[in-house]
Amino acid sequence: MGAGHAAALHRPGATPVHRLAPQCKLAAAILFILVVVATPREHFWAYAVYAVVLLGLSRSAAIPLPVFLRRLTIEVPFVAFVVLLPFLARGEEVEVGFLSLSVDGLWAAWNILVKGTLGVATSVLLTATTSLTDLIRGMERLHAPCAFTSITSFMVRYAEVIRAEMRRMKVARQSRGHDPRWFWQARAVAQGAGALFIRSYERGERVHLAMLSRGYAGALPGHGANVAAPREWATALALPLGALLVAATAWVLGS
Repeated sequence: MGAGHAAALHRPGATPVHRLAPQCKLAAAILFILVVVATPREHFWAYAVYAVVLLGLSRSAAIPLPVFLRRLTIEVPFVAFVVLLPFLARGEEVEVGFLSLSVDGLWAAWNILVKGTLGVATSVLLTATTSLTDLIRGMERLHAPCAFTSITSFMVRYAEVIRAEMRRMKVARQSRGHDPRWFWQARAVAQGAGALFIRSYERGERVHLAMLSRGYAGALPGHGANVAAPREWATALALPLGALLVAATAWVLGS
């Protein structure tokens, strides 16, 4: 696996969060996100509790707050869409300064924004404390479809190879006088993208044939036993169970 991917997301450490088995962390993250999605949007306090818990976990995992917040910016394109909802939605309106905003649009924007942010924050915490290799191993331990884990493994493994090929093609273009600063030079970039696709496809065919010649039968060799102890499951599932208690309280208060 390319070292560039591990360095980009994973932050090695020896904290209790890092030491948990990957399948435990993966299951806990998925369940936590499902509970967050099921939480009524009207109860702001519940989302504040979720945010405090995630920040506390990031601190216990020794993830610097600036790094944690910077990685949340991946959702900025979606936030740009959410901002438009109060202006585009119909129904009852409320005056905010000199603007007339849709009440339904405001609720929809809040609902998408807070749940999306908490979901991204959970993913950031998971990827920062778990290497990609361990994540794939965790999916295997959770009995994810073999085709899915194999495709994911190859995608991670060869993404760095494709990136290096892109760099070589860029250097080759520039050595021939290509200066990609003008719009009419986009044709060369498009042609390079087509050539990269063909090279990647041919490389994949060669790798697949090499694997078949070595006995590949549709599944990669196992990574060995990685059974999580009951204590690890209990520690990891404390997050979604606590969130479930908060969500249940919110539902009861809202009924």
